[in-house]
Amino acid sequence: MPRHDPVPHDKLAESARRNLRASVWRPKHPRESFRHAVEGLGHAFRTQRNIRFHVAAFLVLFLGALILRIPRLEMIALVVCFSSVLFAEMMNTAIEATVDMITDRYHPAAKYVKDLAAGAVLVTATAAAVIGSIIFLGALNIDVMQRRMVFPTTFPVVLGGYLVLMVIVLVGKTLAGRGSVMQGGAISGHAATAFFVATVIAVSFPDIWIIAGSYALAALVAQSRVEGQIHSIREVAIGGVVATIIGVLIVGAPKWLGTRLDWIEVLWQGVLTRVR
Repeated sequence: MPRHDPVPHDKLAESARRNLRASVWRPKHPRESFRHAVEGLGHAFRTQRNIRFHVAAFLVLFLGALILRIPRLEMIALVVCFSSVLFAEMMNTAIEATVDMITDRYHPAAKYVKDLAAGAVLVTATAAAVIGSIIFLGALNIDVMQRRMVFPTTFPVVLGGYLVLMVIVLVGKTLAGRGSVMQGGAISGHAATAFFVATVIAVSFPDIWIIAGSYALAALVAQSRVEGQIHSIREVAIGGVVATIIGVLIVGAPKWLGTRLDWIEVLWQGVLTRVR
């Protein structure tokens, strides 16, 4: 048999490194990496009940914090707490999936790893609940609420309400399983944005011509999405209704409550008197 000369070790090593760079370490486009990250978030939300619960609880609490005009640093604390809990839940899900992929049999070490990951979620969720309770118990004071709610609506409050709206839109698209982040889906993000801006303007400047012009422009945006066959009338209507409700809550509700807190306090004192 003919004799083959052995390939030098350095050439083998260089070939292996070249193949590894070509197959594994090939740089990805940032847009592709972002798409994978969004797909991971969507998969976690669809398959993990605890993550859905945490997202729903955060939306309610954050919207309540916007209505109560909780200070900026405390709002940041709420966001950090939610991000920590969501991160712990997703890491717990990733660890469980990795362990299940490695072995399908019971093993004490596998149980120990899963229990550690679940314990990390418990720690972060407990800390978030304590911090949230401290923030809201301090805010539920009549005098404090009156001082905060008489202030005019600021840009950070409007931005916070818009972020809540966008999370609701993304959640609706994820649960429906249709469309992408930027186009299509069960809720029209463009219509929601247009009607949210129109509602903020209408509540902030209660003039009939300003209100009519704002909602007319929002209706044109919604119409363009329907005529472009990107969304149905139902999807556009859902986006408009949700956006209008959130806009009224964060801009109009504090003004309304701020002028009626004295009556609320009287009613509450009456309830306490009857209970006693």
